Amino acid sequence: MSYAPQPLSDTHDLEQAKASLRTYQRVRAATEAICAPLHKEDYMVQSMADVSPPKWHIAHVTWFFEAFILKPFQSGYQTLDPAYDHLFNSYYETHGVPFPRAERGTLSRPTVDDVYRYRAHVDQAMQALLENPPQEHLPEILRRLELGLPHEQQHQELLLMDIKHILAQNPLCPAYRDDLAPGLAPAPAQEVPPLGWLDYPAGIREIGHDASRGGFAYDNEMGRHRQFVEAFQMADRPVTNGEFLAFMQDGGYATPEHWLADGWATVKAEGWQAPLYWVERDGVWHHYTLGGLVPVDLSAPVCHVSFFEADAYAQWAGARLPTEAEWETVAQDVPLTGNFVDQDHLQPVAAARVEGTPRQMFGDVWEWTGSAYRPYPGFRKLPGSLGEYNGKFMSGQMVLRGGCCATPADHIRATYRNFFPPEARWAFSGFRLARDGGA
Repeated sequence: MSYAPQPLSDTHDLEQAKASLRTYQRVRAATEAICAPLHKEDYMVQSMADVSPPKWHIAHVTWFFEAFILKPFQSGYQTLDPAYDHLFNSYYETHGVPFPRAERGTLSRPTVDDVYRYRAHVDQAMQALLENPPQEHLPEILRRLELGLPHEQQHQELLLMDIKHILAQNPLCPAYRDDLAPGLAPAPAQEVPPLGWLDYPAGIREIGHDASRGGFAYDNEMGRHRQFVEAFQMADRPVTNGEFLAFMQDGGYATPEHWLADGWATVKAEGWQAPLYWVERDGVWHHYTLGGLVPVDLSAPVCHVSFFEADAYAQWAGARLPTEAEWETVAQDVPLTGNFVDQDHLQPVAAARVEGTPRQMFGDVWEWTGSAYRPYPGFRKLPGSLGEYNGKFMSGQMVLRGGCCATPADHIRATYRNFFPPEARWAFSGFRLARDGGA
């Protein structure tokens, strides 16, 4: 993962290092809390090539701090096992030889207990480093820590995505947790208010992270630039399960004219007939959630759909997906509040009944846009291994915005650019509609 380096002032001294240590400990504890409900057998499963076993996730984020902070800057640091540098390297080719992603589930050793000992070993060394940092390296240590903590938060979301996919393959439909916050059960029967449309005029917009205001951002958000946006309309909320069900009942998955060619080929090859995790039982649609198998809440945002499905629905509805510039135009004036992991639903919930304003821009579901994941004007990768994460994936991916119900609240911002291949469905991904025209 790459980041936008911020100049450090003279105030980044020992007190700043101690404050960073407290944040480090909080983020690391959150990862282990996510894993606490798991049984040891769950830690090992790799249900598809895109899913990593939970054991690998918690080792990889530990490896990151070891590889990029402890080894370069902690004098006398001794790794627990030199082999871990290969086993838990994700895809940093300039650092070393990554272990093949699709084979992570074959790593029965090191054991789960070994991995937790590895975490404790690195955490102890990080505490020692931040309590007595080498002053000549402190600015760079803090910059790398500022990158490593959001990196771990991303893996916290990935952990929940992957745990859900792993458990969903089990015919017992086991719940990850049975004490989630209310919101998974269907709302009382009532008509969902019609989709509202908000008008936005044509004009020149400022898009991307504003480095002059400070704050953390990944390098793919950098390069704030002007972009002319034509007049458009944006839906006031994401598409719901009930609305997507109407598309299904109208033969949406059997009508090729709604689909992009690659999307239609994927539908036929994969046999898609509904969003991921949906299953029909006795005439009622259910879906697997982290709280187990429950009836689909028709009022909540549809989730676990691919870009192809989102685009096909938009075509069927006589609309389109918003560009990421349009999405950011709307989101930059919306409060950064929503259904994040902190709310503990771990599932999208129905929107509040407030009309005339954008709803659920943040949280609930990552929203597919119609924009390919490409660099902003002036984009420059960071030198060395830390520049690998974002830039080399700017091909064959689509941009999603806004965070989801598994995203930490302090991890998201209006300029945040997530990205996945167009066929991906295991993320907490949904969408809202846009149309040409407007004020």
